[in-house]
Amino acid sequence: MQTTPRRPGTGAATAPEREGVQTLAEAPKGRSFRVRLPKADTPANLNSTLLVAIVLLLVGFGLMMVLSSSAVEEFAAGRAFSSKFLRQAIFAAIGFPVMYAISRIPLQWLTGNFAWVALVAVMGLQALVFTPLGVEINGNRAWLDFGVTTAQPAEFAKLALCLWLGMMTIRLGRRMDDWKQVWLPMGGPVLVVLALAMLGKDLGTVMVMGAVVLGALWFGGMKIRYLVTAGILAVGGAIAMAIISPNRVARITSFFEGDCDYEGLCWQTAHGFYALASGGVFGQGLGNSTAKWSWLPEADNDYIFAIIGEEFGLLGCAAVVLMFAALGLVLVRIWRQTENPAGRVIVGGVFSWLMFQAFVNIAVVIGLLPVLGVPLPFLSSGGSALVTTLAAIGLVLAVTRENAAREPDRAPTRSTAPGRGPRSTRKRHTA
Repeated sequence: MQTTPRRPGTGAATAPEREGVQTLAEAPKGRSFRVRLPKADTPANLNSTLLVAIVLLLVGFGLMMVLSSSAVEEFAAGRAFSSKFLRQAIFAAIGFPVMYAISRIPLQWLTGNFAWVALVAVMGLQALVFTPLGVEINGNRAWLDFGVTTAQPAEFAKLALCLWLGMMTIRLGRRMDDWKQVWLPMGGPVLVVLALAMLGKDLGTVMVMGAVVLGALWFGGMKIRYLVTAGILAVGGAIAMAIISPNRVARITSFFEGDCDYEGLCWQTAHGFYALASGGVFGQGLGNSTAKWSWLPEADNDYIFAIIGEEFGLLGCAAVVLMFAALGLVLVRIWRQTENPAGRVIVGGVFSWLMFQAFVNIAVVIGLLPVLGVPLPFLSSGGSALVTTLAAIGLVLAVTRENAAREPDRAPTRSTAPGRGPRSTRKRHTA
């Protein structure tokens, strides 16, 4: 193989060479075989690469920790020690193709009538929870039993809300500035979804769904005073949910008073602290946790961060926090480069979803919040949670794909300085 020679007397490459074109010596006379080399990644493609890499790290580490934290109890229950790990791996094998498929769907189609279909379907699934198909776990009626597996409709509701809010932002347009034209068409369906989740008594999930809605609308540019009003109403609803549950009232009261029954409400919290403390700085080593030997409830789910701290120590916990911080930074970077209003709402909703849920989970484990029963995204065991979070990443990848497709169409202007993009015309948040 030989490349096209340079022009005599110059150090610059010829046009074909600059375009990455090569000629084979073996090609027939009069013809040339050309190979076009791939172009360098645009910033949007770099964002996609970083996003997928971080998600792969989190899911891979999560699979390893699910196997470590669940093996003992699965074996004690008479099942194969790797049964939960295999189930989680199957859902990961389903989730990644779903993520890729969603990333290839045009954003215009996703935020069209499909968003309405997804929201109505989710409402139907939430309603099925109160039929014989519904299952109550730990006092929360929030799961559907399909025989081979269980699913939590509220996880799919988070995904549907991101799509639907993006669609409504486009359809309402300038009317988003007038609350009289927003509260009924946008607030009505959202309240229905939240009310169905509240009837299931899953306070942690309702809080995450509320964060998704408020975060998506804030990132989408809704006025601050509207969001503050909605936030006050959401806090009032959360307090009402806490009051109607005696067990939840006892947990919250004991948390603030600092006086808790070790063998009762504080069993899980105390053993979570023991796991973190025994891990020290460097940890006991993978598989060497003692808390997972039926001492710590939900070791592979809500309290998997405690097992990470015991086996990998402070450094392992810090690495997990840094991975989520990196994920948040990439999502914000994508949001800043997105001009489509629906895309900005979707990325903002996914960011609020993952960051708020990770914060609540870690805050509960380290004792900053009372126990709420919120899993750690990508790491905790749970099939429907893993598939929906990967699908949410697929939505963000669809947004980055649209951003990348728009980049070549932008012609540089004289007012644009080298290395800087065009001046943003995005609407500012106003009070």
